[in-house]
Amino acid sequence: MNDQPQNAARAANPHPFPEPGVPVIRSVNWPGARALYLKEVRRFMKVQLQTVWAPAVTTLMFLIIFTLALGGAGRTVLGVPFPDFIAPGLMIMGMMNNSFANSSFSLLAGKMQGTLVDYLMPPLSTGELLFSLVAAAITRAFMVGGALWIAMALWPGVHVAPAHLWAILWFGLMGAALTALIGVLTSIWADKFDHAAAINNFVIGPMTLLSGTFYSIDSLSPLFRAISHANPFFYAISGFRYGFVSATDGDVLAGSIVLLALNIALAVVCYALLRRGWKIKA
Repeated sequence: MNDQPQNAARAANPHPFPEPGVPVIRSVNWPGARALYLKEVRRFMKVQLQTVWAPAVTTLMFLIIFTLALGGAGRTVLGVPFPDFIAPGLMIMGMMNNSFANSSFSLLAGKMQGTLVDYLMPPLSTGELLFSLVAAAITRAFMVGGALWIAMALWPGVHVAPAHLWAILWFGLMGAALTALIGVLTSIWADKFDHAAAINNFVIGPMTLLSGTFYSIDSLSPLFRAISHANPFFYAISGFRYGFVSATDGDVLAGSIVLLALNIALAVVCYALLRRGWKIKA
């Protein structure tokens, strides 16, 4: 008896597609998620000189300065020349910083400008909203990484030929996703741009710089070596560097597991907060 209305509807519309003009959203709204993703990408690409090329140039300055200041007399770290050692670390550092900058801006800008409804009203699920914001941030991170790789490959005395492409892609993805999720969490919590700047200055910046970007943690005292191992940014930088120089001061497998587990945990927290509407919905 319950099947009679459905059978009648099928008889009235025998075609497998809905009537023209009737919106149908199935399990995943891929067109909607894609539209939001492209919106976020186009937003930072409109000012790509500031969002992609300027960070690449700034990070390249770090390479030049530290190479001239500390890389003289054939200095090596982990058995590789100093410029080759710090180049991958600077690359992933730039990627992670810009991933955070992108994801921490979207919802916060909506709060400040009164356009947050543009993210909440479209027929997007919480997962689709979170996926689009994080994917756009990762896209910006890889664009910055690509610009840095080109600049460093052309710079004399620096060798950035990939040795393990899987490690470059995996740890680049995990590192960018980590700061992207932290950025989403920051944009949910923050009430003004000063709050996001504080997280960047007092959390992201120190954790990135003190994670073995310019040095090997093997040269540290046991206490500071243990602190470095507690820093998840260390695993992203160490694993990413392994993809270029085949040398690492950390466990690549352990780093992969730590980053994956932390990204899953952060994604669950962001999903729960977005679904609840904490500090977003009235």
